[in-house]
Amino acid sequence: MDIYQVIKEPHITEKSNIQKEASNQVTFKVHKDANKIEIRRAVEELLKVKVVDVKVMNVRGKKRRMGRNVGKRPDWKKAVVKLAPGENIEFFEGM
Repeated sequence: MDIYQVIKEPHITEKSNIQKEASNQVTFKVHKDANKIEIRRAVEELLKVKVVDVKVMNVRGKKRRMGRNVGKRPDWKKAVVKLAPGENIEFFEGM
C-alpha cells in the first residue's frame, strides 16, 4: 500500500491530547486495510520521526437516528503511535 494512502487524518480529541502530553503518543485515522508495519513506515517517512510502538484498533460506527430511519456511521481504524523520546510532530504542537 502507498504511504500516502495509509494515514488519512490526525484524530484530535481530549484523550489524544492527554496521551500526547503524558506519554508522547499521537493518534491517527488510518486506512482500514493498513497493518502496523505499513503505519510505522508511513509515519516515519512522511513525518520524519522515529516510531517506538504502534497500537491499532477497529472502531465501530455508531448507530444514529434520522427521523424514523436508523442509520449507521462508517466503521474506521485508529492507530496510536508512540514516538521516541525527544521526538515531536510540528502539527500537534500548537494544539
